[in-house]
Amino acid sequence: MPHISPDYYAHPTAILDEGCQIGEGSRIWHFCHICAGAAIGEQCNLGQNVFVADGVTLGRNVKVQNNVSLYGGVICEDDVFLGPSVVFTNVKNPRSAVPRKGPGQYQPTYLEQGVTIGANATIVCGVRLGRYAFVGAGSVVTHDVPAYALVYGTPARPQGWMSAYGHRLTFDAQHRATCPESGEQYELSETAQTVRPLPKNDKRTTKN
Repeated sequence: MPHISPDYYAHPTAILDEGCQIGEGSRIWHFCHICAGAAIGEQCNLGQNVFVADGVTLGRNVKVQNNVSLYGGVICEDDVFLGPSVVFTNVKNPRSAVPRKGPGQYQPTYLEQGVTIGANATIVCGVRLGRYAFVGAGSVVTHDVPAYALVYGTPARPQGWMSAYGHRLTFDAQHRATCPESGEQYELSETAQTVRPLPKNDKRTTKN
């Protein structure tokens, strides 16, 4: 029988350790393992063969595709997307003969709201990915990623900027761009190499 509660659904092959927290409307599929100290928010979806360790926190509407392991220290804000077989680490200098499981040994990895990570990417522990950052498939992320940045490669390097709707942004001479799907406008600061969305009532025109 499936692990059905009034709040969430879990497939009968899933292992839910006593003490884990699972939010309302979340769905947990075949062969997942959720450890006791994990906290999963509302409306999350965990695909087949997902492991969630103690000390992992997922916000609302986080989508985790098949074969992803989330180790202690990984924190995802709302609306994060993790593609199939994404890899996380939690220790930068592992040695089999040197235990590094004590307090403070695991380095945190923080994914802000709306981050997307493509299939088979590796996220080295200790980094922070800004709001709506977009990591290309197969990349290896070794440093912090700014908000709205598109990065890919091995190691991952900045390649452009993405809107919150997942479209690449092309900036004009006034350093402004418009998302073709949402119509939301963005502004690029060349000096700081940052991007921010403009207020919705900002009437400045943008030509791509």
